[in-house]
Amino acid sequence: MKFGVVTFPGSNCDYDAFCAVRDRLNQSVEFLWHGDPNLKGSDVIILPGGFAHGDYLRAGAIARFSPVMKSVIAFAESGGLVWGICNGFQVLLEAGLLPGAMLRNRALRFSCRQVYLKTETTDSPYTNSVQLGAVLKIPIAHAEGNYYAPERVLDELEAADRVAFRYCGPHGEIADEYNPNGSARQIAGILNEGRNVLGLMPHPERAMEEILGSADGCRLFESVLGSFAGGRAAGGTRAKVA
Repeated sequence: MKFGVVTFPGSNCDYDAFCAVRDRLNQSVEFLWHGDPNLKGSDVIILPGGFAHGDYLRAGAIARFSPVMKSVIAFAESGGLVWGICNGFQVLLEAGLLPGAMLRNRALRFSCRQVYLKTETTDSPYTNSVQLGAVLKIPIAHAEGNYYAPERVLDELEAADRVAFRYCGPHGEIADEYNPNGSARQIAGILNEGRNVLGLMPHPERAMEEILGSADGCRLFESVLGSFAGGRAAGGTRAKVA
């Protein structure tokens, strides 16, 4: 199995994702430069965190037009697994692969700390080895993580079981006091209609070892690995050379 980690100018979590795959999963992984549309035969594409193109205009707004994104969009539309983490989630929203938008954190401050996530669905390649309702401890690091979508869209996400994670308390409590950024309905991560694209604001690649404060991020990466090994990855698509 091969992972491709996209690097944009301003990405700063690409090495974290790369090391998570190489050192914890023992899987093949390669960096993909934003200016090159070649996905190099990747089975899973990760759009990492950071500040692509300095987050000028809006977070992810310029990165969305990078040559690599044409290939990523085509790959996702054909059923390939695409995972956007933090800034990568913002890029997926700007690219139209996921619905909604990111606003400034309601406190208007950058927030970097550990939070708790409640697993809201196991019906995805990213969560199928995580128990429904399981609480994961994963760090955040963002200034624009306040997920917004019209009520109609939020209702559609809920009805289709496309909310992957919600911010919660340490025992799974859903309350505003545990919402670190003001996200609508405590949403921390969502899936597309095909369930092969995941956008997630917290950083599981920074929660791969207990010495870092949590190893809960491993469970998401292991779900992806298990899904692919079991033939359950959406579409079973492999990225072609552009």
